[in-house]
This record gives sequence, C-alpha cells and structure tokens, in this order.
Amino acid sequence: MRRKYIIILVLFIVIVLLFAYKKYTYSFEFTDGVFFKGPLKSPTGKYTANAYYHTYGGAAGGVNVWVELTYNNEKNKIKTVYYSDAKSDFSMEWKGKDRLFIKNEEPDLPSENRSIELEIGKDIYDDSGAACSSWKMKDAYETC
Repeated sequence: MRRKYIIILVLFIVIVLLFAYKKYTYSFEFTDGVFFKGPLKSPTGKYTANAYYHTYGGAAGGVNVWVELTYNNEKNKIKTVYYSDAKSDFSMEWKGKDRLFIKNEEPDLPSENRSIELEIGKDIYDDSGAACSSWKMKDAYETC
C-alpha cells in the first residue's frame, strides 16, 4: 500500500515538473504553418517579414496566424514576433526602419482587433500570453 502512494506521488511530481518546464521555457517558435503573406522587406532591407497560418479544431475550430522576421544581416536568423487568432482583415506594413504594423481585425467587431505596431528587437505580441509568462522570453523583450 505504501509503495502505491510513493508511485502516485512520484508521478504527480513528474507531471507538475513537466508542466512547469513547458510553461516557463516556452520559446515562441512555430514550425508547422502554411505560408500566408509576404515577403515584406523593411525600408533598410535589414528585415523581411513573413506571415504563416495553421488551422485547429476541425469544423468548429479556427485559424492562428504568426509573423516571423528574418534578420537578413545576421545569417538569416529568424524570430517570431507576433502570434494570434486570425481575423478577416490581415495585413503588414513597415512604419519606419524598425517598426512593423500588423493589422489583424474584424472590421465589424471592434472587440476583435488584434492589430499592433511592434518595435523590432523590443516588442512581441502573443495573444495567448504564454510568451510573457515564460522565463526564457520575459527578459528578452521590453513589451509583450
């Protein structure tokens, strides 16, 4: 009987540790998407933005969209800077040499606006909030 409780306790501890590890080491990177929009080069040519999407949940599901930046001068380093549910009006536009505006909204529903202007290297947007609670990501960006 005592052995059974020890095994249950060990399994519980392992599950809690795995959950904590996944939550706090989240890297904000995605790999299984379909190309959506881009490439959109920055005014200086330093960055290239590409948007990708993937569907989830079958018939009652939805679509997630994310934007990756390629740092052209740094051996094509790629970083995800935006992740959200996709809305019907999506576009990207450079607002300066280091500022990318991402429009992602439902025109008839103001509460469904996920648009944001990001300063590259300082800001990211994660609609799920997972990147902002990750120890790995928390110190890397000023705003998430």
